[in-house]
Amino acid sequence: MTRPSLIGDPESVESVLDLCTGSGCLAIVASRHFPNARVDAVDISEDALDVAARNVGDYNLEGQITLYHGDLFAPLGDASYDLIISNPPYVDAEGMAALPRECRAEPKLAFDGGADGLDIVRRILNEAGAYLTPQGGLLCEIGRGRERLEEAFPQWPLLWLDSEDSEGEVFWIAASDLGLRHIF
Repeated sequence: MTRPSLIGDPESVESVLDLCTGSGCLAIVASRHFPNARVDAVDISEDALDVAARNVGDYNLEGQITLYHGDLFAPLGDASYDLIISNPPYVDAEGMAALPRECRAEPKLAFDGGADGLDIVRRILNEAGAYLTPQGGLLCEIGRGRERLEEAFPQWPLLWLDSEDSEGEVFWIAASDLGLRHIF
């Protein structure tokens, strides 16, 4: 059975942005799935970018993936993308207090999404429309924050996606739905 796709032809995607790239794994997957795309990956952590650079090198993708140090869209200038993907910090204050021991070894900024877990997600939604091509879209993981996001922004037509391991922890929103809206 063929599953429907949010992106009809992966070969038509020319540009992908991975925000909060961390180790670069989503950028690497994107470069494999979208063979004609230039992939930009941004992280605020220089240490994370060091790991991402090693991983990009291990897959010989230096010619397809460019790493940027900075805060979300800040280092990108006026670039535009057919697809923005992100697994940003989305753990709320309660979750941060109860992080498993193995997660506490990671930098706090890798998980901490503020009091309600949506601080970075709000910023991404606020700014993404200015960086998407008209036919583009944003794919973003927010963990268990679906209810909070829907309560905060009921006007947004978010499409919730399920995976083998989760339900409703990832959303899609088309560039046409984002427009130039601003969230405060």
